[in-house]
Formats: sequence, structure tokens, C-alpha cells
Amino acid sequence: MNLILNLLVGVQMLSALSMIGLILIQHGKGADMGAAFGSGSAGSLFGASGSANFLSRTTAGLAAVFFVCTLLLAYFSHARPAGGGSLLERATSGAVVPAPAPVPTGPASQIPTGNTPVAPVPNSAAPTPATPASGAAQIPAK
Repeated sequence: MNLILNLLVGVQMLSALSMIGLILIQHGKGADMGAAFGSGSAGSLFGASGSANFLSRTTAGLAAVFFVCTLLLAYFSHARPAGGGSLLERATSGAVVPAPAPVPTGPASQIPTGNTPVAPVPNSAAPTPATPASGAAQIPAK
């Protein structure tokens, strides 16, 4: 199934890039006026009728391939099982995700170095933050 999805995405991207290139190559509606005044583009590589017929049909064919690939990708995306492989899909489906292990905090002396055991340091009371000044005490003096 994954191979089919990859092939469809590849075909869709190739058809999109080819379509962009073909659209940029095509002449506008007013470009045929130049052929009437002797620019000579009517006798081009694509025949006497010019490139408009060939390029427009090729662009239409590539657009059809692009839309078919888009519809097939949309169909296959809804046909996939609900427990998909992405983390976001697993999180919304109600799967239990293990909590990360707590990181030990404390003074650096609690971290053992080498093979020597270190006695744990008792937790001291954390200093209380200073209360901010209120009123006129917040305005700095010049």
C-alpha cells in the first residue's frame, strides 16, 4: 500500500511540474497576431497550425492525470486504518504515551563521579523571592 502511495505522489508531482512548464511555454491569445504580420512562428516545429493545439492537448492530458492522482490519494488516505503511524494520530486516538523520566535536580555535589559513593545532601529550604516594591518605590530616581 505504501508503494502505491509513493508512486501516486511521484506521478502527481511529475505531472504538476510538467504542467507548469507547458503552461509557461504556451503563447497567449494575442501572440497569433504576430504570425499574421510576418513573425514566422506559424511554420514551427509542431506544424503549420502552430504549437497551440499540441501544447493545449498535452496540458489537458496532464491536468487529467493530476486530478486522477489527487482523487486516488484522497481515497487512499481515508482508507487507511485509524491507528496510523504518526505521533499526532496516535495522540488523538487515545493511545497512552509514557511520561518522560524526571530529571534530578539539586546541587552538583549530588552527582557521583567515578565509583566513589556520595552521601546525599539534605534539601535546604529554597530562598523566598523578594517582593516587588509598590507605588512610588517602583519609579527610579534621577
